[in-house]
Amino acid sequence: MSSDSAPDPFDQIEQVLASLFGAEVAGDAVGALRASGVSPEDLVRSGALPDLSQVSPGQMMALQAQMQQMMAASANETVNWTMGKDLALRTAGAQGDPVVTAAVAETTRGALRVADLWLDSVTDLMPAPGPREAWTRQQWVERTLATWQEVCAPVAEAATSALTDALQHQVEQLDATAEDEAVVRQVGALGGIMRSMAGTAFGMQLGHAVGQLAAEALSATDVGLPLTTEPGTALVPAGVADFADGLVADEEQVRLFLAVREAATARLYAHVPWLRGQVLGALEAYAREIRIDTEAVEEAVAQVDPSDPEAIRTALESGMFASQDSPAQRAALESLETLLALVEGWVEVVTARATAPHLPRAAALQEMLRRRRLAGGAAEQVFARLIGLQFRPRLVREAARLWERLGVQAGDAERDAFWLHPDVMPTAAELASPDDFLTMRRAAADMDSEIDADLASLLEGTLGYAEGVRDADTRQDAPSEEDGPTEEDGPTEEDGPAEE
Repeated sequence: MSSDSAPDPFDQIEQVLASLFGAEVAGDAVGALRASGVSPEDLVRSGALPDLSQVSPGQMMALQAQMQQMMAASANETVNWTMGKDLALRTAGAQGDPVVTAAVAETTRGALRVADLWLDSVTDLMPAPGPREAWTRQQWVERTLATWQEVCAPVAEAATSALTDALQHQVEQLDATAEDEAVVRQVGALGGIMRSMAGTAFGMQLGHAVGQLAAEALSATDVGLPLTTEPGTALVPAGVADFADGLVADEEQVRLFLAVREAATARLYAHVPWLRGQVLGALEAYAREIRIDTEAVEEAVAQVDPSDPEAIRTALESGMFASQDSPAQRAALESLETLLALVEGWVEVVTARATAPHLPRAAALQEMLRRRRLAGGAAEQVFARLIGLQFRPRLVREAARLWERLGVQAGDAERDAFWLHPDVMPTAAELASPDDFLTMRRAAADMDSEIDADLASLLEGTLGYAEGVRDADTRQDAPSEEDGPTEEDGPTEEDGPAEE
């Protein structure tokens, strides 16, 4: 077949867009693409479009149906979570995602059951209800994505709204000259597509980050956040095997150690009813205070070709949505970091005590985990750019020291009693002096008791009365220096010998 009879790729693009946005918008959009000088090959290389020359009619229909379904799923959402989830699943399985066999599942469940037995000797908190499970990496995405959406939605909505507004502002700033009228009309016709692209771009960035986290995940709670909505414990056997590779400890020891950490974290979130709400509430308060730097967004968008999805994706990755700091946001971040540090520190302490009699490499494994968290990964870097949050709480060592000292000085029961209510939890300032925490708290409690007693006496009208009576009695009973000896004192030398 000659090249003259070959189908025009732009006609095929227009056909796809027409099925989504209508013939008029599709025609104007393709006109803008033609005018921009972007070739279909460029779109294929950028990943924004499949190679339509290699797509059969049946595949074209499937592509149209898929895009229509994708757009319908995100029609009422600022962020395209559908594409984000698809990308997260692909990313999680990109480096291999072995199927969990029956034998692997049973080994994992056995490790989690043993972990519960070991923890029973070091904490009064009961085992978390729910199943003991082994997850693939893609199952990790499926089971945790709802929480990631909850965590990231406020930031994503603010960022995509800023991007959409900047694109619209860019259109409005075009000179309405005869030479530019066609360009204004073409770019204006792309407004709906641009809004969709903004939400899709951000959703894909978050999906990519979640997928990378899944590829590194060891358990359901190893990032410290309560990622599941239902209680239970789970390990990711593929992640456990990768972590154990190259370590001195064998994989069985690593599995048991990670199982104890997972079971300890699950106990906290299952039996401390306020904890999950406080952590997610601190995240929400942090997100609520985010103020997008619109000038930075507009400056970045001014250099973005609005017909090039790859350029928008690159702008997103550049961190142009870095949030503006504020006192309220810093306070929310401090509250969140303190909570996560207290959770991680408590888990470290009870894990160390529970594993010490059974796992000779437990201390080395704990230090390896600390280094792993300190270094961070690619996924954490993406989240830091997109929502300004790192999942590496500060003060973990101080929190661990505090919980350890409490256990030694007051016992496990009094240590764990601090989880009963958020008002009695250690504060960020108290973490600075973990060795003096209990002494300071007891002194404060004694002072509060004295103030309460004085207040009660004041209300009864007896404040100071009892002390006054005691002082008067003391003065009355005590002999004066001017008084001579009493009869009860017996004779003195001046009286001479007593008569017989």
